[in-house]
Amino acid sequence: MLNTDTNPGATLVIGAGELGMAVIRAFCDRGWADRGSLSVLLRPASDDPAIKRRDALERMGLNVVHADIAEETEAGLAVVFRRFSTVICCTGFVGGPGTQRKITAAALMAGVERYVPWQFGVDYDSVGRGSGQAVFDEQSDVRDMLRAQSATGWVIVSTGMFTSFLFEPAFGVVDFETARVHALGRWENRLTVTTPDDIGRLTAAILAHEPRLTNAVVFVAGDTVSYAQLADMVEHHLGRPVQRILWDIDRLRSEVAQHPDDTLRKYHLAFARDTGVAWDKAHSFNAANGIAVTDVPAWLRRR
Repeated sequence: MLNTDTNPGATLVIGAGELGMAVIRAFCDRGWADRGSLSVLLRPASDDPAIKRRDALERMGLNVVHADIAEETEAGLAVVFRRFSTVICCTGFVGGPGTQRKITAAALMAGVERYVPWQFGVDYDSVGRGSGQAVFDEQSDVRDMLRAQSATGWVIVSTGMFTSFLFEPAFGVVDFETARVHALGRWENRLTVTTPDDIGRLTAAILAHEPRLTNAVVFVAGDTVSYAQLADMVEHHLGRPVQRILWDIDRLRSEVAQHPDDTLRKYHLAFARDTGVAWDKAHSFNAANGIAVTDVPAWLRRR
């Protein structure tokens, strides 16, 4: 049973990008910012847009804390984190390789009561190391760090891919202009996707849950679809047939071998699998608690 009034205490959200703002809005909707217990960590404001963003967050009732996660040391970040009982990392790998290990180490050094790492993605336990994505390996390192200690409780929110990324032209799976859908690996392979707004609402609900969830991987899902189902949905949305093109595993491996520095080709290979990147929506936290989310057809209608 959900308790929507439970406050996670003094909470720090790291980052105010797309996901960070979704989490902040969800917390504000629950009135947690009104109680003066919600803060956001930003890089020091150095230009007009950054100053305006800082001012807007303060008008929302947030306390703004300044630190540069890319430049600050673990010990320096720990000093910042020590003031909070809950730390939620909503910034990804913009600080470069090792960023998430450093932030996690700082949270553990600070002894925060509860930590939500940047794991808003695939099931890294199932994917394991050696997927071809170095950032995936780092996420496995973060899980090892959390599980190797008991002083700080942690909650991992597994969300699958951001729904919007599935339709990014640069990603190349769906091309609306030419009415093409590419399958990665096999047409039967599935993906779980969730919108950032839903991730924000669900993260707040998970942290408010009673009994308290701790040292847990919690799976959420806006939708889980196969590439074949995705093609059907795009076809229905466009109102005309789509061209269906399979990028099989041999092709994807060859592409990565020929372009070893191409991140998107590595992502193609990483998501061309039948484990770790999808789970049944019926067994998700949102389904178990009756929380409505945006599925792929609804996202397409809003496009």
